[in-house]
Amino acid sequence: MYAISLTENAELRMLEPWQDAEFLAHIDRARANTDPWIPWAARSTDLDSARATLQSYADKQAADAGRIYGIWRDGVLIGGVMFVHFDAERGNCEIGVWAEPAGEGNGLISASVRHLIAYAFGERRMHRVEWWNSTGNARSRAVAQRMGMHLDGTLREQSLYNGIRHDMEIWSLLAHEWRGEQDTA
Repeated sequence: MYAISLTENAELRMLEPWQDAEFLAHIDRARANTDPWIPWAARSTDLDSARATLQSYADKQAADAGRIYGIWRDGVLIGGVMFVHFDAERGNCEIGVWAEPAGEGNGLISASVRHLIAYAFGERRMHRVEWWNSTGNARSRAVAQRMGMHLDGTLREQSLYNGIRHDMEIWSLLAHEWRGEQDTA
């Protein structure tokens, strides 16, 4: 099985449609963290919709247009990272993350993001990695900052979600800016 060791008891690996029950149980534990910001998480409310979410990323992976990975600690899914968008032809991609409370504050999200950035720049020769977050999502912004990303700008009231218009920050990191040693904490 494909897995990247993050710590002695934590690993990063692909999330696949057959893991729908485990994914749904995890998303149910993560709802307070995910539902205010992540539409696919809020729509993953039963096995069929959880499987559909994972299948959409399996389809993106097959088209080389995105991927989703889970973070397991002590055998329990506690969070994840993804290539929301992946455009190899243009050399641009977007990374996103989520976690349940048990996945917060232990560096696993940052370690996982570093792996995705290293893959994007190193193996895939991408030019630009983007990070989008609502201005209200301070935890997401903090990850972008720890990775050494630059704030390109804020799109005012860009995203309509749950009846609320969100201002969206766009962060980026260019291949020549990446040293792979950001966020040593």
